[in-house]
Amino acid sequence: MMPNRIERTRISQLTSNYSPDEPPRLPLDFGDYLSLLWRLDQYAESPVKVKYYRRCAQALAAGLGVQGSQVVKLMELTPPGQLYEQLANVPYRSANRLVDASDRKAAIKQMVELRLDILRVGTYHDQWPVSWPGSGIMDNDLRERVFAVLFTALQGQYENFGRLLLVIDIVLSELLLGTRDMAEVSVADLVKIHGYPNFNDTKVRTLYYSETKT
Repeated sequence: MMPNRIERTRISQLTSNYSPDEPPRLPLDFGDYLSLLWRLDQYAESPVKVKYYRRCAQALAAGLGVQGSQVVKLMELTPPGQLYEQLANVPYRSANRLVDASDRKAAIKQMVELRLDILRVGTYHDQWPVSWPGSGIMDNDLRERVFAVLFTALQGQYENFGRLLLVIDIVLSELLLGTRDMAEVSVADLVKIHGYPNFNDTKVRTLYYSETKT
C-alpha cells in the first residue's frame, strides 16, 4: 500500500533540513527531535548550524514536555557528531529496569542504525553540491541508466522504504522515553512559547546561511 498524503508529508519533514527555507509543515513529535539530532551530527563542524539545531531541539523537547527525560539530558551533555552514537546508552542512565538494559541498548542500536540508513537514502541528493552523479559519463546509454535509477527508481521506491521511519520512531519513543504516545506540538507554539527559531526572522535566516557545511 502506497503512503497517503499525510504520510508522505511526514516522511518529507523527517528527512528535511528544518532550515528557515524548509520549515516543518506538520506538528512536530519525537521523530522530529530525532531528526534534529541527526542534523546536529551532520553539521558538527559548523558552529552556526550547531547553535541553530541545538536551539530547535531544545525548544521541541520543551514543547513535548520531555526536557527532563534521560535521553534529552544525555543529548545535552553529548557533543554534536556523537549524538546518534550515544542514544543506545540511554537505558543505563536510569536506575530502573537495569535487568534488561543491555537488551534495550542492543534494540536501540539497531533501530538507530536503521533510521540512519533511511535518512541517508532520503537525503542522498544533499550530497550533490555541483552536478548530478554520473553527469560526466561519456557513454550516453550508461549515463541515462544511472539517471533512471537515481531520479526514477530510487525516488519511487523510497516512499515505501521511508514509511519505516514512522514505525521506528514509535518504537524508539518507547525505548528511549518509555512511552509510545507520540505527543505533538505546533510550530507556532514552539516559536511563540518555547523559543524555536522563527524562520521569518531576518536575523535567524542571516545567521543560518552565514556558513556552509564543511
